[in-house]
Amino acid sequence: MTEQGDGPKTHIRRSALDDYAEMTGATTAEKRTPPNIASGFPSWEGGASWPPAKASPPSPSPFPNEDDVTRACREFGALLGAFRRTPVLVPVDEDEAPLAADHGGIRWLYAFSDEAALSRFAIARGETAREWPYRRVLGARLLDAGVVATGVPCGVALDVGSEGDGVLLPPVAGIVPDAVALDLRADHGEGSR
Repeated sequence: MTEQGDGPKTHIRRSALDDYAEMTGATTAEKRTPPNIASGFPSWEGGASWPPAKASPPSPSPFPNEDDVTRACREFGALLGAFRRTPVLVPVDEDEAPLAADHGGIRWLYAFSDEAALSRFAIARGETAREWPYRRVLGARLLDAGVVATGVPCGVALDVGSEGDGVLLPPVAGIVPDAVALDLRADHGEGSR
C-alpha cells in the first residue's frame, strides 16, 4: 500500500489481516465497530458449535426435556472431540505468551479455527493494520497443557468475534484436566468431590 501526499511516497507495510478483512466484505465502518459481542466474548446462543453446524430445532416447551438434554450433551461431546483433534491458531504477544482475557474470574485463552476467524477478531478490536503472530496448536494440547500452565482458572474462547460461531470451553471436568477443573477443586467450595 502506498500513501500519497505532498511529500515523497512512503511504503506502509500492510497486514495480511487486511486482506482477510476485505475478503469478509467488511466495510470501513464495520471494521471500526465491533460486531455484537459483549466484553470481547461471543454469546452462546443455543446450538453454537465448532465447526459450525446447523442447530437442532429447540423444544417448543420453555423447559428442556430429557431428549433435548441428551441431544445437547451428545452434540457438545462431538464438538469437544473435534476441537481436541484439530489444530487451532493461538495468537501470541511479543513474549510468545498466548493472548488471553480475564472475565468473570476466569482467564480465557483466545483460539481460532482459521485465519479468517482471527481476522474477524482483529476487525472486532479495530486492529487490522497490525501483524497478528500466532502458533498452530492442537486443541487437546491447548486444553491439557495451556490451560494448566496459566496457573489460574482458565478456559478457551474459540472464534471470538465470529458472530454466532464462537464457543466457550470453560474450566470444568470433562473439558480441562481434573486438577484445574473448577467444579472439582477442593478450595472452590461445595462442588468438590
